[in-house]
Order: sequence, then C-alpha cells, then structure tokens
Amino acid sequence: MVSLEFLITCFVVVLIPGTGVLYTVASGLMMGSRASLMAAMGCTVGIVPAMLASVMGLAIVMHTSALAFQFVKYAGVAYLLFLAWQMWRSSSALSFDESQSEDNQKSLWRIAVRGCLVNILNPKLTIFFLAFLPQFVPASVANPGLNMLLLGAIFMVMTFVVFLAYGLLATSIRHLVIHSEKKMDWMQKIFAGSFAALGLKLALTERQ
Repeated sequence: MVSLEFLITCFVVVLIPGTGVLYTVASGLMMGSRASLMAAMGCTVGIVPAMLASVMGLAIVMHTSALAFQFVKYAGVAYLLFLAWQMWRSSSALSFDESQSEDNQKSLWRIAVRGCLVNILNPKLTIFFLAFLPQFVPASVANPGLNMLLLGAIFMVMTFVVFLAYGLLATSIRHLVIHSEKKMDWMQKIFAGSFAALGLKLALTERQ
C-alpha cells in the first residue's frame, strides 16, 4: 500500500527545480516538444541506477566511501561543465530541424542520453534514495526490496510527468524567443551559465 504522505513528498521533491528540470526546460525551449519529451525520458531513466543501488544496498558504499563518492561527484561536475561549454560555444542545438527525420532522430536520442547521464552522474541522487525510500517501507511488509522497487517506480513516473510538464511549458513560450537570434543567444548563455553554476555547486557538495 502506497501512502498519501509518500505521494505528496515525491511530488514536492520532483517539483523543486534541479539539474534535470533545467536540462528538460532548455531542451523544450530551444528544440521543441519532442526534445523535451526525450529529455524528460532520459532524466527519468537516469534514476534507475540510483534506485537499484539503494534497493541492493550499494548506495551504502557511496555513502561511506569517500573515494567512490568523490569519483562520481567529479565525473558529474565534469559532465555539467561539458554541457555548459557545449551550449556556450555552439549554436548547433538551436538549429534543430524537426523536418529532417534521420538527423532529427539522432538528435533526439542524443538529448535522451545526455539527460540520462545528468542523473547517473549525480551521487546525491543515490544517497537521496538510500535515505528516502526506506522511510516509506512498512515494517510489516513481506518483501522490503520489492516494496522499494514499487516506490521507486512511482517516483520515476512522477518525475517523468512533472519534467515533461516543465518541458512542454517551456515549449509553449518558445515562439517568444525562437525568431530572435539575439534572444536565443542570450537564452543559450543563461542556460550555459546555469549548468556551470550547478557543476560548481556539485563540486562543493560533501557526503552527509
């Protein structure tokens, strides 16, 4: 049985803008609705390793091992800075053409993969699941691991729905900036700076 408290907590956690939301919004604003869909899907799939690690107890290693935590953390920092650099230096993402099917499909899958990596390379997500999911597993449940998987799956579905809503909202105002090269350039720089700031924030994060 899934408690109402768990659902409300999940919704609040997912609703708070973070790296995944920023990535999905940037994709929707710059590349349209299908891009926001793939970004939301990629970010959601990126939750799977953290969820499985929590269920299998591997998250404890991340929580207790400074080396493991630092390795994943700095890989995540490097990736966020890479995204910031890519967005800052190149306007190729802004020339996304929905009419070019083959290139379009490659671009969409690239967006999904990048979204997936955003969450996989975030060590805080693994530790979050370790601390979060067990709180909502009833003591009387016969199979705690299976129950945690169910809770994790619900969290993922909620993540996808909320992220997609953010992306589609960004897509709905895309017309306000897409026809202005100057506005798009500024928007690109803002997102690049935001990814760099998130990378710096992650670099300063310590194990709890």
